[in-house]
Amino acid sequence: MFSTTKAFSGFSVNDLQQAKEFYHGKLGMEVSENDMGILTLHLGGGAKIIIYPKPNHQPATFTILNFPVADIDQAVDELIAKGITFEQYGEPIKTDKKGILRGNGRGPNIAWFTDPAGNILSVLEEM
Repeated sequence: MFSTTKAFSGFSVNDLQQAKEFYHGKLGMEVSENDMGILTLHLGGGAKIIIYPKPNHQPATFTILNFPVADIDQAVDELIAKGITFEQYGEPIKTDKKGILRGNGRGPNIAWFTDPAGNILSVLEEM
């Protein structure tokens, strides 16, 4: 039934303008806004994600969006230069001083950060 549908995902934020500035201005993504005040993130390959305002928004407690990168150290450094702060976690997913969990062959190198609404995002190094 859904094998050929062009499904998409979405998530809420508490401030649409802040989200637009973050996703376009800091992350460099193509962002459009429709007449109903819903943002669309345009991803590579034609995929789309919607962002909608929600006055009683609660940030997700899990990663809602992952950005694969070729070099995680370079990506983290570039995002830090744009004012993004990376999360620091202890065991069992201990991150280093840059906020990167080094997979050491057990998984990808990954680093988490949040959008202005507190939703968790990540950059992860392609293996």
